[in-house]
This record gives sequence, C-alpha cells and structure tokens, in this order.
Amino acid sequence: MDGQGLIPAVAQETETGEVLMVAWMDREALAKTLATGLAHYWSRERRALWRKGETSGHTQHVDGVFADCDRDTLLVQVHQDGVACHTGARPASSPSSREARRRPRRGRARPSSRWWSACSSRAR
Repeated sequence: MDGQGLIPAVAQETETGEVLMVAWMDREALAKTLATGLAHYWSRERRALWRKGETSGHTQHVDGVFADCDRDTLLVQVHQDGVACHTGARPASSPSSREARRRPRRGRARPSSRWWSACSSRAR
C-alpha cells in the first residue's frame, strides 16, 4: 500500500487474459473482495468504497487475487459480467469474441500475463 493506504489493482479476464481496467484498492476493498468474491475498489475521486457493477450491473466475479514480487500491485482475475469500462466500450486491444473462444481455457491457479512474474503470491 502507498502512503495513502492504496494499491493499484489490475483487473484481468481469467479466461482470455484481457486487461479490463486498472483501479485502486484500500485494505477494506481488498477484504470485501476476498470475503464476497465480488470486486470492490476505492474511488479516489469520490473518496468512497464501491463494488464494481453496483450501478451498471456489470459485476466482476473474482477468481483470484495475486500480488507481484514487491507486493505493490495486485492482479485481480475475474469473470466480467458485461463490459468493465464506464464508457461501455471494450479495450482497443481486446480479442474478438470468436478469437477468445478459440483460445484454450487457462487454469485459474496462476496469473496468465507474461509480465506477471513467477514470484507472484496470493495477497491474503
């Protein structure tokens, strides 16, 4: 956590490896995420805890939460209901649904991004 008690959290679609969004978590958001299995984040703008999808219905069901080697960033692997972006758009680099269906299903036990190092560990 940084000096304000926040840590960046990268939300990634478990099945495809698609990066959905980057948000912030505080200790309460992380605790609620782990307790409920639904992604919770801290809004720096509103200065409030929020559950992803609480107004849009586009909920993130958490498959796993991992910390990087120096534990200053979290990877939150999720199953996304609907789209993650508040604009309703998908990321420009996202695979087409047809392309995503062709990809083999990845195990849920380990982060799938190449940049995520082998020294990742569960953030608990």
